[in-house]
Amino acid sequence: MNAPNQKETRGFQTEVKQLLHLMIHSLYSNKEIFLRELVSNAADAADKLRFEALTQPELLEGGAPLRIRIEADPAARTLTIDDNGIGLSRDEAIAHLGTIAKSGTAEFLKNLSGDQKKDSNLIGQFGVGFYSAFIVADQVDVYSRRAGLPASEGVHWSSRGEGEFEVETIDKPERGTRIVLHLKEGEDSYTDGWQLRSLIKKYSDHIGLPIELQKEHHGEDADKPATPEWETVNRANALWTRAKSEITDEEYKEFYKHIAHDPTDPLAWTHNKVEGKLEYTSLLYTPGRAPFDLYHRDAPKGLKLYVQRVFIMDQAEQFLPLYLRFIKGV
Repeated sequence: MNAPNQKETRGFQTEVKQLLHLMIHSLYSNKEIFLRELVSNAADAADKLRFEALTQPELLEGGAPLRIRIEADPAARTLTIDDNGIGLSRDEAIAHLGTIAKSGTAEFLKNLSGDQKKDSNLIGQFGVGFYSAFIVADQVDVYSRRAGLPASEGVHWSSRGEGEFEVETIDKPERGTRIVLHLKEGEDSYTDGWQLRSLIKKYSDHIGLPIELQKEHHGEDADKPATPEWETVNRANALWTRAKSEITDEEYKEFYKHIAHDPTDPLAWTHNKVEGKLEYTSLLYTPGRAPFDLYHRDAPKGLKLYVQRVFIMDQAEQFLPLYLRFIKGV
């Protein structure tokens, strides 16, 4: 049996091998979706940290603002997506990056149509967005540490998408996850600052935390400063906090696709603000179609909520425990 800190090589689950083969050899028509999926995963990690920190505030480890950073290195031909969300433990990295739900995989493969553009849009819906990285990268390295664990319990996960992955315990002072994509030949456009800004604005402008891109220096300022400088590319405020008159239909649709992991447009939506003793903002969607696992025996049942904050006047202490039990399904 391997020691906890020893590097070990493991094989992917059979379904993951099938999926990786599909990613690497078939889905080329809409390559850029990989960035949408990795940014969406990073945002989900931040949301999970926010939720767990409601009852375990120590997980915030000092309270540094949550953010996503994207760094391109044209010389090394790498693209890095870094977040300071909940992170992964060693066991979670093995479980989440080496296996996927069999029912979801079977349904994913069954829904393939031969239309590459349509098939690539299924990726987010079936929870396999991480593997889209292999569409443009011939090696993916993940460095992560789960919030609350000591720095000595970070994890490094690495794979070339060829049926195996390596995992080892490392020191990682910061919580969260850093994904390094070693780009394939011919994919250098994804290290271009203009291209990255364009993709972030196209797919991830609705994300409610800052997506930061390292500033590029040209001409007289070509020498980079010792400390990297970052600029926020997206709006970085929650969509439902903005006035309805400022939000386009396309923005409403992209936000729905992000929270529902559904590539199709919603059938309808309503956005309202209620003020009084109880003050809240609601943004409710009706899906355009039933979820793929609606009739699966093991599918989670009940209402799924995506909540940023709730303002309760005069009764916060009494309401919050009930609210948490409702969200957790207790």
